[in-house]
Amino acid sequence: MGDSSSASYIHMVHHLIEKCLIFRMSKEECMEALSKHADIKPVITSTVWDELEKENKEFFEEYAQFRSKDDRMSEEETSRMIQKIISSSGSASQDSHHDDDDGNGNDHSNPNV
Repeated sequence: MGDSSSASYIHMVHHLIEKCLIFRMSKEECMEALSKHADIKPVITSTVWDELEKENKEFFEEYAQFRSKDDRMSEEETSRMIQKIISSSGSASQDSHHDDDDGNGNDHSNPNV
C-alpha cells in the first residue's frame, strides 16, 4: 500500500469506528464487528481506536461513563447495524474512488492509448 492508499484505509477505519461509537459499541465490540463484517484486522481497529482516544481523551472518558450506564445492544442488533454501516460506507467509498475505467476493463484516462 502506498502512502495515499494507507491514509485512505486508515481514514475508512476511523469512519467505521465513529459509526461504532454512534451505536454505543465498546472497543472490543467494534474490533469484532469490523473484523467480521469489513475484514479489518482487529489490531488495525485497535491501533486507530487508541490514537483516537489519545486525541480525544475527554470524549472517550465521557463515552465510557455513558456506556456503563446504558444497556448493550444485542448481537443481532449489532450485526444488523454494522451491515448497514458497511453497505453505506462501501457505496460512498466507490463513489469517491471513481476512475476512468468504463467497467469493461477499458481505461479511457489517456486518449492516446
